[in-house]
Amino acid sequence: MIRALLIVLALSCSDNPKQVHPDKQREATPENEIIVGAQQLDVLLPKLASQRVALLVNHTALVGKTHIADTLLKRHVNLVKIFVPEHGFRGTADAGEEIKDGTDTKTGLPLVSLYGANKKATPQQLADVDIVVFDIQDVGTRFFTYVSSMHYMMEACAENNKKLIVLDRPNPNGYVDGPVLQPELKSFVGMHPVPIAHGLTVGELARMINGEGWLGENKTCNLEVIPVKNWKHDDFYSVPVRPSPNLPDDQSIKLYPSTCLFEGTVLSVGRGTKTPFQVIGHPDLKEMPFQFTPVGIAGMSKNPPHENKVCYGIDLRNVPVKRQIDLSYLISLYGEFPDKEKFFISYFDKLAGTTRLREQIKQGLDEATIRQSWQEGLNRYKEIRKKYLLYP
Repeated sequence: MIRALLIVLALSCSDNPKQVHPDKQREATPENEIIVGAQQLDVLLPKLASQRVALLVNHTALVGKTHIADTLLKRHVNLVKIFVPEHGFRGTADAGEEIKDGTDTKTGLPLVSLYGANKKATPQQLADVDIVVFDIQDVGTRFFTYVSSMHYMMEACAENNKKLIVLDRPNPNGYVDGPVLQPELKSFVGMHPVPIAHGLTVGELARMINGEGWLGENKTCNLEVIPVKNWKHDDFYSVPVRPSPNLPDDQSIKLYPSTCLFEGTVLSVGRGTKTPFQVIGHPDLKEMPFQFTPVGIAGMSKNPPHENKVCYGIDLRNVPVKRQIDLSYLISLYGEFPDKEKFFISYFDKLAGTTRLREQIKQGLDEATIRQSWQEGLNRYKEIRKKYLLYP
């Protein structure tokens, strides 16, 4: 089995012409420079004039190198508060760590947590607001909770007659793949019947949430999206700032749709290292050739799984990454794990969005067979997706 895994890794490192993105090497010019929604102040500022504005943002909401809160305040926009998602306003809180209300020391603005006991803005919290602006860098996966926070804000805006403006940003994983969420597994890490890699920007997903009636009870959010200029879904996009503490670079972001599934197992995904989601292992995989030791890292992972224990496993830091959900690592490491009854934890089904994937792996089905079982749901989803695309 170890030999099979090494072959998988070797094949992953071979030339793969599908991974070559022509735009990756193109010279940036005014004609093709990617311009995100937040940079289009000539479009945004007139919409905010004489309005009481709240932001739902984190550290990724940059206009160049300046946070959008600072940018808007300098232009005398009436900002009244900042709603804060998972990882906090400055993006340094651990995954799952409760975010508390507070005050931003730089701007003096109230910070209202939407990641704790309250995940949806209340009528009282929106009473002094006319418009909410959403600007967060997403990575195109169903289980990234920023889109769940956006959903709840859309719901709150619909119920309280507030407008939501989404400042769009590119999706660095712009492909469509994976099982579509089963309704009974709906949770904060999967709120919509979409595949793991949904192939939408946050603006397109917001349009889909509205258009497909996912806000419920005939609710519709007064939504406006300011689209990205000079980008399409197949273009390579390097995120200028890490979108969360444990996605530090392009490699971790590209691997995330596949390796995040290991969060539903007893294995380490490399939290507590400088390359999370790029190294996978466990103390009991002693025959594996690669090893790492998770430690507490301030601002990334304070108490990582298997802290201070040597984990043996695989190193994906330099492998080319397919533009699809890659199950080969999951299948191989399940095969290597000595106590297979303990490999999966209950959280796995929520991440996968289906109970079938865990059972398929336990049954020993190969990746091609498992992927084929997704196709009917993916085909239906792709037809729905077409209605909401803003980019080719």
